[in-house]
Amino acid sequence: MELEKAAPCRHAGAPPDSVVRLTVQAIRSVASDAEFLSRNGLTPAEFTSALPMAIQKIRGSAAASNSERREFLMSLFDCLEVAGIINGYVRPDYGDDTVYELEVPGVGRVAIIQKGCPDGIHSSVKWSRPEWADEVYLWWLCDSLSYEPGEHVAKGVNRLRNRFFDQDYSDAVDGVIFHNSLCGTPIRPCPKMAKARRIGEVDVPPPCIWVMPDRLDIEGHEAMEWNWDGARDLGFPRALLSLFGISEDNCADYVGNVGFKRQRQRVRTTIASRFGEGRMTYYRSDAR
Repeated sequence: MELEKAAPCRHAGAPPDSVVRLTVQAIRSVASDAEFLSRNGLTPAEFTSALPMAIQKIRGSAAASNSERREFLMSLFDCLEVAGIINGYVRPDYGDDTVYELEVPGVGRVAIIQKGCPDGIHSSVKWSRPEWADEVYLWWLCDSLSYEPGEHVAKGVNRLRNRFFDQDYSDAVDGVIFHNSLCGTPIRPCPKMAKARRIGEVDVPPPCIWVMPDRLDIEGHEAMEWNWDGARDLGFPRALLSLFGISEDNCADYVGNVGFKRQRQRVRTTIASRFGEGRMTYYRSDAR
């Protein structure tokens, strides 16, 4: 699938659709096995009525909690601070938007908006840019195996594109980051593991970073393309990647870009991922 090319990695440990379908059939067949249910203290009616809530409990315990996501992100920020790459950071008041404020030398105040999987509306559209921030990033901490990483990213970027051109919004993020504790594990192998950094007891690879277009000239419709060739340069990606031993001279080899281009009544989207010298994968799409 072309969407997968929006990111350089795949979910090696995700079960195929055929196995998922068989698992669904097995769960449904339990409802008609009265003897099995009786041995477990249930009637068929009780099992059927409780099944939706039971699935929600299983999902809740299997997925990383929001506190675990925060701990992962803060452990990385702690390393940045210890290394002297940032002067410090402010932990957020947790609510609808979880926003960290990082003080980055040479860049200023950087806002990191913590979100879940980018294909959801809340994680891609429901945010606001802090007025104090010099640069703003959505950090997608996604542990879902429902889609390949590239599919998740492409779906989130498509929602961001719609917001980018929506007259009801006046702000935009400067970049998006897809990275969480699954990255670099057997479930989600990372092609950047040679640049991994030991954080606690885990080898963490460099994050996937995409620079978003600037929203200038939207109202007047004067521009016809935005960051299509990835020319926009930002400071925080250089600071973040330096933690993984990636020099400023080599930073461009590890920073992707999202670009939009207007052609007649259509808007084209490009998502380019870079993961080392001469190594790139990209996805392009046409929209209305």
